[in-house]
Amino acid sequence: MKAYSKDLRLRVLAAVDRGMPRAEVAKTFGVSVSTIKRYLRLRRQTGDVQPKPIPGPPARKRALLEEKLPTQVRLNPDLTLEEHCELFEEEHGIEVSTATMSRALKRLGLALKKRP
Repeated sequence: MKAYSKDLRLRVLAAVDRGMPRAEVAKTFGVSVSTIKRYLRLRRQTGDVQPKPIPGPPARKRALLEEKLPTQVRLNPDLTLEEHCELFEEEHGIEVSTATMSRALKRLGLALKKRP
């Protein structure tokens, strides 16, 4: 899940600072009361409400899949999901699970052979 934008965070805190009840602020901006409390605590501790960076290493397969997969499917339309995974690993040296391959195909709107 992506973090709320800094702009939204600042608008939420500005509404709280104007004296608007937290429950009403939560309903107006579509955030929870606990989120408002967390923003207030963060502002009090650091002086800012900048979202924290996403933990973990950056995704390395998605960009490559989105770049190379359309060509692979166009050149090999009869391959099964497993065969596409194997071909992708052979050509690019990155192992891709069938679940990852399936999600990438769906995200790109690419059709795939249904039967082996």
